[in-house]
Amino acid sequence: MNKILIVITSHNVLGSTGLPTGLWLEELTAPYYVFQDAGQIITVASPKGGRPPIDPKSDDPANQTESMTRFKGDKATQAIVASTAKLSEVMASDFDAVFYSGGHGPMWDLAEDPISIALIEAFYSAGKPVAAVCHAPGVLRHVKNEGESIVKGKRVTGFTNAEEEQVNLTNIVPFLVEDELKRLGGLFEKVDNWKPFAITDGRLITGQNPASSTSAAQALLKLLKH
Repeated sequence: MNKILIVITSHNVLGSTGLPTGLWLEELTAPYYVFQDAGQIITVASPKGGRPPIDPKSDDPANQTESMTRFKGDKATQAIVASTAKLSEVMASDFDAVFYSGGHGPMWDLAEDPISIALIEAFYSAGKPVAAVCHAPGVLRHVKNEGESIVKGKRVTGFTNAEEEQVNLTNIVPFLVEDELKRLGGLFEKVDNWKPFAITDGRLITGQNPASSTSAAQALLKLLKH
């Protein structure tokens, strides 16, 4: 039994548009249930703590998944998500691994948050797995390992330029995940838009898009068994 920290966003506005954003719901519910069903102990944290903003688009009827349906009937997990721990109050030493869920929100808060950056560095330098899915690999942009970017020379993936283009947010987001990971020296890989794809390179796990949430979480469990 391992202790896994899931980190989610507290940011709720899509740049200068005034439109709502936040967590992409599937990217929390899918890994949550992968971990819970495997008997892991889960803590959910966010920069501000408390109830996180959920991107309303992620809850569209067309976007419903099995894990989201399960979540809506699961009062206990809803209560946990509604009262997330404050990121500044959690410590890497208390957990065995960390999983960052995406949505567009993390690009504004977690990607630039010194507390988040230090937390990831603490996990990684302690030899613990770090996982991030969809836009969440963008939170690695300032994270260092032994003086270099954590993604330098690593096989990585994340929300692609083509996927960002398809949701018409290329000119709204503060940076493009694919371009940023390449700029940092990551060996970026991808599959067709919206197909599941996750990569493990050493202790770093990245997933391409919402559909990759389950496979990224399963990859993390696999690492923890070694």
